[in-house]
Amino acid sequence: MARKKDTPQKAALREMMGNYLKENNVKVKDGTDFNSIMRDMMSIILEGDLDQEMDEELGYSKYDYRNKEKDNSRNGHSQKTMHTSYGDMEIDIPRDRKGEFEPQIV
Repeated sequence: MARKKDTPQKAALREMMGNYLKENNVKVKDGTDFNSIMRDMMSIILEGDLDQEMDEELGYSKYDYRNKEKDNSRNGHSQKTMHTSYGDMEIDIPRDRKGEFEPQIV
C-alpha cells in the first residue's frame, strides 16, 4: 500500500530529518535512539518558543535594541529539567532582569 500524500509541512520535516540523520551519521537502532532524537528535537522547539515568548513579553526581538521601549531586558538563561515521555531533558529558560517573565509553554 502506498503512503498517502504528505502535507507540505510534513514533507519538509521528513526531508529535514532525513538530511539530519544522514549528515550526522545517526542510526536509529532501537527505542532508546529514537527517544534521544525526540528529546533533542523537543528541546530545540521548546527553547525557540520560549525565546519568542520573551520577545513578546519585552516587546522587541533579541538584537532589535532600537525598538526597545521598556526598561526590562534579557538576563541570560536558567536550566530546567523536564520530565517527558521520551525521558528527562534539560532546557534553557530565558530570564529577564526584573524577574517578571513567566513562560506559558512549560
